[in-house]
Amino acid sequence: MDLRCRGVRNANAYILVYDICCVESFEYVKMIRQQIMEHREGSSHEVPILVVGSKRDLQRQRFTPRRAVSVLVKKTWKCGYVECSAKFNWHVILLFKELLGIAVARGLRQNHTSIRLQGALQRNRCSVM
Repeated sequence: MDLRCRGVRNANAYILVYDICCVESFEYVKMIRQQIMEHREGSSHEVPILVVGSKRDLQRQRFTPRRAVSVLVKKTWKCGYVECSAKFNWHVILLFKELLGIAVARGLRQNHTSIRLQGALQRNRCSVM
C-alpha cells in the first residue's frame, strides 16, 4: 500500500485550487483530480470535488475564458466550480457553501464530522489554515 496516496483515498471531500492566470496550476489540478479518480476507483461512494479558480481579481490576465473552464469542470469532470478572490474576500464563503451543497446532494449526512464547519459559514468567521 502506498502511504503517499492514503490521504487521497480517505478524504471525504476535495477542494482543488488553481490560479486563473497560470495554465500550469490548472494542469496540476487536472493531474491531482486524475489521481483522485484513479485511487478512489471502486470506492463505495463518490466524494465531492470542488475546483476553485483563485485570483478572480486578476481576471483580465486569465489564460482561458471562464466559460471554457467551467464547462470542462462541470460537464466533463462532473465537479463543482467556483471562482474567488482571497485578496478581496470575494466568493470565499461561497466555495464552502458550494462544497457542502455538493456533499449533501451526493448523499453525505449533514451531521457527518468531515463537513461540520461549526458556524464557519457565518460572515467573517471563516479561516483558511
